[in-house]
Amino acid sequence: MGQDQTKQQIAKGLQLYQSNQTEKALQVWTKVLEKSSDLVGRFRVLGCLVTAHSEMGRYKEMLKFAVVQIDTARELEDADFLLESYLNLARSNEKLCEFHKTISYCKTCLGLPGTRAATQLGGQVSLSMGNAFLGLSLFQKALESFEKALRYAHNNDDTMLECRVCCSLGSFYAQVKESMKIALQHGDRPLQALCLLCFADIHRSRGDLETAFPRYDSAMSIMTEIGNRLGQVQVLLGVAKCWVARKALDKALDAIERAQDLAEEVGNKVRTESVCWVWSQEPKLGQLKLHCLSESIYRSRGLQRELRAHVVRFHECVEETELYCGLCGESIGEKNSRLQALPCSHIFHLRCLQNNGTRSCPNCHRSSMKPGFV
Repeated sequence: MGQDQTKQQIAKGLQLYQSNQTEKALQVWTKVLEKSSDLVGRFRVLGCLVTAHSEMGRYKEMLKFAVVQIDTARELEDADFLLESYLNLARSNEKLCEFHKTISYCKTCLGLPGTRAATQLGGQVSLSMGNAFLGLSLFQKALESFEKALRYAHNNDDTMLECRVCCSLGSFYAQVKESMKIALQHGDRPLQALCLLCFADIHRSRGDLETAFPRYDSAMSIMTEIGNRLGQVQVLLGVAKCWVARKALDKALDAIERAQDLAEEVGNKVRTESVCWVWSQEPKLGQLKLHCLSESIYRSRGLQRELRAHVVRFHECVEETELYCGLCGESIGEKNSRLQALPCSHIFHLRCLQNNGTRSCPNCHRSSMKPGFV
């Protein structure tokens, strides 16, 4: 079956599918898959089969066709096709509740070089990642992903994506609400504070700042009571974003300054106590977010001296956090490069590890048989 006939049969299947003759549509597409020699046509029909099986709730079949589509995309050697196929693979795993795999495939999508499809599919990648984080009860990461998806929807006037994100936010809200009930029943103050922070972030993402501010105040009160200074930094970051949304930039900068002081205090305490690397990076990662927000404010106000100062502080923070590839020495995050985290927690560019050819960590020489993609 050639290219023209493949297109005709795909269109025929779509007509049948849209008229609710699903099984007949599947039969047409399956025949195209068996007989067509056109790689692009095969890729398209696999996408139709993935979507159809997803809507029918046949998630194992959905995954099967998504895997075949990945192989087809690799044969085509086209970045747009690869992005689309990895997204379908992420969605398939999301439906099967394989959330860690979903996150890994979404990160692979985000790590692909710039493509035409990235603008159209970036929001869907963020949505799928958010759903996976929600499935793992990682509420803050889920909300960050949902906010990114909403920005994509608004920037591209994608009402369908916006609707899907709002549905996910509804599920998110329900889970946080249930967690809040449990926290109140057991008198778990740290969990109460976390839930209040999540509620505040949800309202802020929806533009309901009047409701967000009191939730942030309540979260800050408990965070202060229990001595959670990292939590206080997160609260102040949310408050600053609210003031930015209201164009009250002086108040935003005041909140950022308070958050930076707290982050620096926590960072000094952590370094003194010499605890594990992952925990010791939390204050610095918080400072990176604060510097980024400060930069955007100073840039919008045209304050070049203050902007330059924060750019310098941002790069100093990156250096202190050691966000560099252990092989080539380049800063991680400046370019869209695929990364690989080894079981020992050392991170490298994937290309550097492949070129190095070793099966142990180049830094600590521990066995690295089960790497994870970042």
